[in-house]
Amino acid sequence: MSRNVSIKYALDWTTVIFYVILVVMGWLSIYGASYNFDQSDIFDWEQRAGKQFIWILTAFVLGGVLLLLDYKIYNYFAYIFYGAVLLLLIFTIFAPSSIVPDIKGSRSWIVLGPVSFQPAELAKIATALVLAKFMSAYNFKLKNWKDLLPLALLIFIPFSLIILQKETGSALIFVSFLLMFYREGMKGIVLLIGVYAIILFVVVIKFSIIPLQPEGATLGIILAMGIIVLTQFVYAFFYVKNRKEALIFLLGIIVIAGLSVLLHQWIPLNYNFVALFLVVISCIYWIFVELFNRFRKYWYIVSISLAAALFSFSSDYLFNKMLESHQQIRIKVLLNMEEDLIGAGYNVNQSKIAIGSGGLWGKGFLNGTQTKLKYVPEQDTDFIFCTVGEEHGFWGSTLVLVIFWLLLMRLLRIAERQREVFNRVYAYSVVSILFFHLMINIGMVLGLMPVIGIPLPFFSYGGSSLWGFTMLLFILLRLDASRLERLT
Repeated sequence: MSRNVSIKYALDWTTVIFYVILVVMGWLSIYGASYNFDQSDIFDWEQRAGKQFIWILTAFVLGGVLLLLDYKIYNYFAYIFYGAVLLLLIFTIFAPSSIVPDIKGSRSWIVLGPVSFQPAELAKIATALVLAKFMSAYNFKLKNWKDLLPLALLIFIPFSLIILQKETGSALIFVSFLLMFYREGMKGIVLLIGVYAIILFVVVIKFSIIPLQPEGATLGIILAMGIIVLTQFVYAFFYVKNRKEALIFLLGIIVIAGLSVLLHQWIPLNYNFVALFLVVISCIYWIFVELFNRFRKYWYIVSISLAAALFSFSSDYLFNKMLESHQQIRIKVLLNMEEDLIGAGYNVNQSKIAIGSGGLWGKGFLNGTQTKLKYVPEQDTDFIFCTVGEEHGFWGSTLVLVIFWLLLMRLLRIAERQREVFNRVYAYSVVSILFFHLMINIGMVLGLMPVIGIPLPFFSYGGSSLWGFTMLLFILLRLDASRLERLT
């Protein structure tokens, strides 16, 4: 049974207030970033601040419409919405250039006259809804890999379609759903494996430029194999606590490594393959330990070690063959492998200068010299945060981050009070998406992450981005309000 409760009383107004504050602050930041001395009116429709004001008004209307819809629609039509968005993504890939032009190497925007729209924004919402629908099915539990596979497929399809559009930044946001999976019961080993893979990839790529011998061995592969072997030792010694076997293992590795160095004096050896041999022989050792002692605790570490070794040897290929040249350069700049202050590193370098020049209190609203002289490209879209840092300084930037943090904490509270699995899963998906956007965008602006084109929620210029985040948030608010429409 249900009861009629006015949305005015059921709505979480605290979240709405945070939303409005961030949107207004973003609008003022866009005005500051695109300020023109000849046309200084913030409502000038010819300027970006004026256009963003129109997008804000339409976003408010859109949010209101989403609140007035029956909350059951989002559950009932989740699969249909997901399928429609997939068709839209496919259309974007194959549509003629008159409708989907090539913008900075990416075919991800549908242009209809004066209006342009990015279907990837809808894909995040549709994926969040379809995951919530699937995971709210009767008796579904996220306990093992078999349960995770269909969920991974639902994420992989839009992810791959967006990759085909050459929109890597938007595609990476789909990784954020792993945080929601973790809350819903996924084992932490999955997240740990992801971090492990990133560490190995960075080590291999960063140190691959350091050759160790003419045969082709590089420091990157040697270090990666060393990390894998060290992981095995730590696992056995500290986690499983089979310390005798762990010490024997470590001694054996040292002996074999020393013998290979001596043998290299007479027989040329490629140290890359020696390191790989050490990983393989160590896995064989742990298999024997498990079989003869019946510990039954080493299959995980053996499987992970072999997969990690394969991944490490393929990282160089993935980096050089799968990534675009500009993406490679951005990663190299981030890892300090190259210093390209007038090329790939220009944006980040100028962003750091702008933020640093703001000091403690900032230069004041509309007084940012780096901003006014247009030194920072994309300063009202992906790099909007550098405008905040220059004009309002450390304290202004901190205030923005605190408001984002308060919004995320509020959304976590909303997620935890949901009585239905569908609502809770969707709520955690929203939190995960917003957190990833915030983390990657701020990290990108500060030079802590590669430049991949991720907008700052509610701040970056663009109606597509603002509409997407508004829909994401207000669908959650409508689902949350439905709690009071049910009898307890």
